Amino acid sequence: MDPEKYSDYDLEQDVHRITLYSTVAKEHQHVSMKRRLYLHLDMNCFYAQVEQRAYNLYGLPLAMGGWRKPNGIARGIVATASYEARALGIKTAMSAFEASQICPYLVFMQIDYDKYKGISRQLREIMDHFSPDVEKYSMDEYFMDITFLRKKGRGEILSFVKRLKKAIYEHLGLVCSVGVATSKTWSKLASDLRKPDGELLIMSSDDAAQYLYPLPVDEVWGIGRRRYEHLKKYGILTIADAVKQGKVPFQKLFGEMQGQLFWETVTGRDRAKVLQNDDHVPDEVSYMHTFSDWTDDPDAVKGEIVKAVRKVCYRMRGYRRKARRWGCHIRFQEAHWEGRSFAFNTPGFTNLDDYVLQSCLDEAMYIVKSALKKGIKIRGVGMHTIEMQQTEQLEIFFQEKEQVRHLYRATDCLNNCYGPDTVCKAAVHESVKGNTHFVNRS
Repeated sequence: MDPEKYSDYDLEQDVHRITLYSTVAKEHQHVSMKRRLYLHLDMNCFYAQVEQRAYNLYGLPLAMGGWRKPNGIARGIVATASYEARALGIKTAMSAFEASQICPYLVFMQIDYDKYKGISRQLREIMDHFSPDVEKYSMDEYFMDITFLRKKGRGEILSFVKRLKKAIYEHLGLVCSVGVATSKTWSKLASDLRKPDGELLIMSSDDAAQYLYPLPVDEVWGIGRRRYEHLKKYGILTIADAVKQGKVPFQKLFGEMQGQLFWETVTGRDRAKVLQNDDHVPDEVSYMHTFSDWTDDPDAVKGEIVKAVRKVCYRMRGYRRKARRWGCHIRFQEAHWEGRSFAFNTPGFTNLDDYVLQSCLDEAMYIVKSALKKGIKIRGVGMHTIEMQQTEQLEIFFQEKEQVRHLYRATDCLNNCYGPDTVCKAAVHESVKGNTHFVNRS
């Protein structure tokens, strides 16, 4: 078997990513001042909507991420919920038990991530027929450059939007909200205002003043809670306030360059690109698994640590990245789900499981066994990179063994060809059993 032939890594394996980025950066901007037109598409309650279609659950309150034990008690956390459930007060991040108290007949379903990825690929194929410039922002959100419609009338642009929505519904049986604006940021804000199954065009300053200016500034990319608190001291609470006061307060707070970029983003003056991010490399690679129930089996927790390292290192090899500083988290079963986190170093930059395990396993298992001795059970494990970079340069004091590199290259080849668990360490099979948010982790 030729490793080069089976080198396509599943980089979204066990990645329950919300979005690729959370603000428009300088490198995401067009250099030219050409006016553009953007479309943002958001699949409303994507997970829940897919399951409602799959199992004919239309009209029923549905919560994604939880499940019921044999005795009927709900466990897990609500990852998202259908609009029927939301109307009853079911919220994201609410415990499944609390949600079941609010609505005893609430339907719980685990998240079938592979199913949603497949539907997302079909969605992308549909959108590619409408524009050559399409960006996958997340599994259920897409941007489209429709500058070719900029000089068309509002009616023609609205007709284009409705044709796109109709194609999606006819092929997938799903509805979405769509926003169109001369700013990428504003197109996203516009679609948010028309959930579910609506559309909103921001084509003029009057449109912006009517629909967007009243919005709080912290609903805009990059303006989180802390920045919003600083802006409020300058009397900037809404987009209208930012437009009125200009860029100076932003520059005073966040620096001349970054402040101007934030102000342009808030006021719809950004010249953002629709990114071709199929090869997007994250700043950090991570994996977290919260067990459906706590465990006092140290061998099972060890298996979960081995699995976490395996998942992180596999994706790093796919990204052609290595790390030498890492973080590990052991979650305890306590009232606040707290735990112990620690950082550790590998001997050098690596993406091979063996070196990472040798560097972290002793300390991780010491934490696990110490907790178990105190009667504290374990609820989950996590692993992430702290310092990661693209490097093939040989180091003076560390060099990966060639036979170990070849071993993982062959292992990846087989797993890429036949499935992710075709070849793995035996310890992985000692993992904690039970349900999780996700079908593929049960």
